[in-house]
Amino acid sequence: MTQNKRKTDNGDGQATFWEHLDELRSVIIHALIAIVLFAVVAFVLKDELFSVVLAPRTSDFVSYRMLGVEPFSLHLMNTGLTEQFMVHMRVAIYAGVLFASPYVLYELFCFVSPGLYQNERRAAIRIVGSAYVMFIVGTLVCYFIVFPLTVRFLGTYQVSADVDNMLTIQSYVDTLISMSLVLGVVFELPVVCAILSRMGLIDRGLMSSYRKHAVVAILVIAAIITPTTDAFTLIVVALPIWLLYEVSILLVRKS
Repeated sequence: MTQNKRKTDNGDGQATFWEHLDELRSVIIHALIAIVLFAVVAFVLKDELFSVVLAPRTSDFVSYRMLGVEPFSLHLMNTGLTEQFMVHMRVAIYAGVLFASPYVLYELFCFVSPGLYQNERRAAIRIVGSAYVMFIVGTLVCYFIVFPLTVRFLGTYQVSADVDNMLTIQSYVDTLISMSLVLGVVFELPVVCAILSRMGLIDRGLMSSYRKHAVVAILVIAAIITPTTDAFTLIVVALPIWLLYEVSILLVRKS
């Protein structure tokens, strides 16, 4: 008798390779649908989306008011026929990925969880949840602190009063997205250190002994993230990263 249906297991109660592949394909499709839906919503809500994206370009932004920054406003310009539309698409897609990420992580967890033991599932939930929260925190720190300070300094910097700044919308958005991604990844430091500690690769004594080296590395990273020449901005960027390192020391195991 010919079998029209694929077998549900390989004889020992376990799913076959092709069934796992089908499940993975289903997860990827569901994740892409969620991202597209959120991206479409973000694209349609253009005014609301760009009111958030463009807020740091004026002194009315909440971070500037808290710091008492002198009034200023940056004028952004468009230099290409399709540039504004492509910027709109790129920002909408990034927003779609950001807002759909909880669902995407849930789908991935449902895919891998059947192959994990109960304690491994709990550990995976803690790790993934912590990593997601820290990435969001890093993105918020970038939006409210690092990026506004960078925009304020570089956007108003002039070598001469005869030279006006003409900033493009593409440059502005590209800087915001890239810095958000970098800060999001940097804020994963406590999670990574906790995992390495569980694996026995690092301990509290090791991280404490290399604290001075870490401070130098943090200053270098801060200088790369915010290519400004003033010490104030450098310290503002380096301070949260240093605090992350100190928190990481508390999270890892003692030697």
